[in-house]
Amino acid sequence: QVQLVESGGRLVQSGDSLRLSCAASIRTFRSSAMGWFRQAPGAAREFVAAISSGGGSTYYADSFKGRFTISRDNAKNTLYLQMNSLQPEGTDVYHCATQYRFGSELADCVTWGQGTQDTVSS
Repeated sequence: QVQLVESGGRLVQSGDSLRLSCAASIRTFRSSAMGWFRQAPGAAREFVAAISSGGGSTYYADSFKGRFTISRDNAKNTLYLQMNSLQPEGTDVYHCATQYRFGSELADCVTWGQGTQDTVSS
């Protein structure tokens, strides 16, 4: 059974930085591409960033390029999302997911975490 547990979300100010973590209890974590997605209340879940199984390739949605960095530590079975220059967009829930194919498609995601919530105030 795969479990993904996100953490790190909190209330921050516009312009602040935040690092999210996703701890995976899965033996195949190291062979899985991983992604971060976010969802605002009442909105569809949207792609943020993805990383290949070895960490050598990353991919970002245009909205987050240059501000967000996805990384992973396979020795610790943990995925990260460093978010800088956060914009006052209100509340979002960030989810991590394993992917059977590296990329931005929700349909390629296999297992989801419950999410961690952050709120960026102006």
